[in-house]
Amino acid sequence: MLATWGRWVYRFRWWVLIISVLSLGPAAWLTSQGGRLESAIIPTHTESARALNLMERELPPSLPSFGMIFRSASLRSTDPTFKAEVERTLAPLHDDPYVASVLTAYDGAEVDSRSISRDGRSTIVKVEIKDYTASQTTLAMDIYPTLLAKVHSDTLEVTAFGSLPLNHDLTILAEEDAKRAEMRVLPLVGLVLLLVFGSVLGAALPLAVGLLAVTAGIAGTLLLARITPVLVFAKNVVVMVGLGVSIDYSLFILSRFREEIHRRPVPDALAHTMATTGRAILFSGGTVAIGLFGMLFLGLGHLSSMGIAGAIVVTVSVLYAMTFLPALLAILGPRVDSLRLPLINPRNTGRGAGFWRSLTNMVMAYPWRVLLPAALFLVLLGIPFLHIRLGSGVTELPKTAESRRGMELLRSEFHNPDSNPIIVVVRYPNSFPPSPLTADNVDRIYDLSRWLAKLPAVNHVESIVDLDPSISRNAYVQILTPPMPPLPKGVQLALNKMVGEDIVMLVAQTSLPEGGSEARSLVRTIRESHPPVDGELMVTGESAFQSDLTEAIKKHSPLVVGLIVLVTYFVLFILLGSVLLPLKAVLMNLLSISASFGALVWIFQYGHLASWLRFTPGPILPMTPIMMFCILFGLSMDYEVLLLNRVREEYEQICDNTQAVARSLESTGRMITGAAAIMASVLFAFGLSDLTAVKAMGIGMGIAVVMDATIVRCLLVPATMRLLGRWNWWSPGPIARLHQLCPFGRADDIVPRDRADGIRKSSRGTA
Repeated sequence: MLATWGRWVYRFRWWVLIISVLSLGPAAWLTSQGGRLESAIIPTHTESARALNLMERELPPSLPSFGMIFRSASLRSTDPTFKAEVERTLAPLHDDPYVASVLTAYDGAEVDSRSISRDGRSTIVKVEIKDYTASQTTLAMDIYPTLLAKVHSDTLEVTAFGSLPLNHDLTILAEEDAKRAEMRVLPLVGLVLLLVFGSVLGAALPLAVGLLAVTAGIAGTLLLARITPVLVFAKNVVVMVGLGVSIDYSLFILSRFREEIHRRPVPDALAHTMATTGRAILFSGGTVAIGLFGMLFLGLGHLSSMGIAGAIVVTVSVLYAMTFLPALLAILGPRVDSLRLPLINPRNTGRGAGFWRSLTNMVMAYPWRVLLPAALFLVLLGIPFLHIRLGSGVTELPKTAESRRGMELLRSEFHNPDSNPIIVVVRYPNSFPPSPLTADNVDRIYDLSRWLAKLPAVNHVESIVDLDPSISRNAYVQILTPPMPPLPKGVQLALNKMVGEDIVMLVAQTSLPEGGSEARSLVRTIRESHPPVDGELMVTGESAFQSDLTEAIKKHSPLVVGLIVLVTYFVLFILLGSVLLPLKAVLMNLLSISASFGALVWIFQYGHLASWLRFTPGPILPMTPIMMFCILFGLSMDYEVLLLNRVREEYEQICDNTQAVARSLESTGRMITGAAAIMASVLFAFGLSDLTAVKAMGIGMGIAVVMDATIVRCLLVPATMRLLGRWNWWSPGPIARLHQLCPFGRADDIVPRDRADGIRKSSRGTA
């Protein structure tokens, strides 16, 4: 079937090429029309999300805000000169139409001591942005940098902090990281391709496919962002995966075509290339896409959309590798080796072939001596993963990021700042409008507030029963229970802000880092140990989001891993027609991935290489391991799929397992080494990212690819295939017939039907 495709592409090569190039037009247009990528994850179908939805439906929208710390090296914040400079610096904000309020320590009759630092040289200013509703999140993100640019002082140091500055910095840094990684990696990849092919034209073709695929992948991601929220890291994933797989797939096809063009006419060479390497790429791309689609089963909208974005770029990578590149090869023919470099001759592969032949012979002569130490090495590398700690915080940003510096200043310079509110929502589903406030409910809210205030790390509680410490429990019941007496303006504003048709909101102010273990523990304590409230108690806020995100990932990860493994096994069975080889491939893949997870913890949690890689050690971001698994399970199997597909070809020709493995390693060694070098270069380039999460993914996945291309491909695969012998190709009769039903699973495009059938019969029975 794929041989027919190759001949069809050759026949209509100019049309295929023109259509492929013209597809860039819609991709560029979609890029300009796409939606905005999100910087925050709000897990859907969780308690924190339900509480947030209730608040958005029943309570007035809270104004987005950001804080600023004004600091002097010499003046105290109570000094009139300091105060005058703060007021002068803030004057442009008072006149800005988007600013709702500017709150300082100097607004009251006396200076607010909570807004003054321990050493007295810093003060906090809060800026609220108006004209905001829950559906206008982009407004605050757009306005914030404009407002911040208006704040300038020659004598005071001004540093912004808060979720708005943090999300702004996260978005900007993620965008810059993706662009920088492309610029860093393309010259390096070009150099590797020159060394592999020895010609400028041969190196340029995979780069062209890579640029096409990434452009189309980014366009698809931005189009997806118009439909559903997409995390800002999606662009990094698209560039990371898109460049790697598209260039690798192009390298595989180009290498096989250069091999075939010396044996056959161009149409036959292209047909044979599509029927062999094209078939392997189709299945390899399928395994990568399966892993990425596995993220859909996490039940987390933002992460699911990242999986879809990754699957989009893998799909277009396969599409361009199977259309654009073959059309170019059909046009160029033997001229594909044009513009050769005089000092590099990839055809002179005697030394390289000899190395792979010697290595294979050594491994197959002593399979147990190779298998056990190599497998043990990978297992030992994975041990640190057993001690992983999940969490997040401002340390994900570089030390130079203003929002990180602001939060660190806030927590180090001020006494128990209210930097992380834990929001408690009590819902009374059976309450009667217009208020859920009955005498019993107010009484229990009072008990809940006092219980929250006594919890460790809670600075104070804001609620309808905390308006004035001099008011007693009974007085609150009388004041707040309908029919209410005329209320002071401040009390009425608090009621409007904290009481809905059937909900009451309380805020426990803390100074804990949002994604830290202490904050998540506090959320669990409130949920599990709160006093009776005669209603449904829910906890929301940033720490609750992080807690729910972590728990959701832990809960759904086994399902995701199981589905990816099972579906990948089935896809590999269709490719290879064997029961045992897909199982071996899956187990080898799990070994290399576990080794990369262990390295991830050893480097980023324990802090080894922190000074070289420029990051702050700490817990691993909850989404990092499962995202890495979903991407890696297909990505790191590329080389084994290509190798096993070649072994299958050789075995169908000579019916000798040992010789088939030796020949396959010998013929693919140089190409797969080059492909692994390219993939590792792309991934390790993201290790230079400013964002720790992107840095961790790049380095972790780069290690997995290196492990797979060296220890797994060179040692474990030939050793296990030597030990299995003819059992490698065993498949029971009914299952073997299932393999024959798939048109892409048959080998008839490669060898004559009668010979292929004879080989299958010989490999189907007893081994």
